[in-house]
Amino acid sequence: MLFQPTYFSPIYQFQKLVNADKVVFEVQDNFQKQTYRTRFKIYTPNGIQTLHIPIKHKKGVRQKTRDVEIEYSFRWQRKHFKSLQNSYRSSPYFEFYEDDIAPLYEKKHKYLLDFLLLTQELSFEMLQIDIPYSKTIAYEPSYPSELDFRYFDNAKIKKEFKVKKYTQVFEQKHGFIPNLSILDLLFNEGPNAISILSI
Repeated sequence: MLFQPTYFSPIYQFQKLVNADKVVFEVQDNFQKQTYRTRFKIYTPNGIQTLHIPIKHKKGVRQKTRDVEIEYSFRWQRKHFKSLQNSYRSSPYFEFYEDDIAPLYEKKHKYLLDFLLLTQELSFEMLQIDIPYSKTIAYEPSYPSELDFRYFDNAKIKKEFKVKKYTQVFEQKHGFIPNLSILDLLFNEGPNAISILSI
């Protein structure tokens, strides 16, 4: 199955990932804005919050995904980790995973792709699944539809994906919110997350 590497991917992407024998991540395409490559959504006391990774833009140049560099002119890492702490401190499993996630926000990776692949690997580890992956070596515009899920990175997709309901920290305030980051599922369900993903 072919996917874009994304930042702590949405739950619907993991519903496909967990059923893959092996995964290929697209790294040879032109980088696209407004995708889950640079953002993910969490559940806060005020509802949905989107956390963004700033990148270095090169005027007049179309960058390949593999070449995009992260911008560190402001402390986005501290903001992201603090937002996770503030939103999920009271969830059942946040403390269980906190020490695994913290190092991601301490090292400054030059390339966005390196950071994204680390979030993918850590997500696999926290879900206790072993999925071998590789990276594309050339860009191909099309693959068989049953294998090509690169469009899942599009943050503007309106398609409804079926997601099993699970308990969320602020559900009594704002109701159940589907298709947040895989972290929302892990912090709330822990080892049971894998059964939620199996539809």
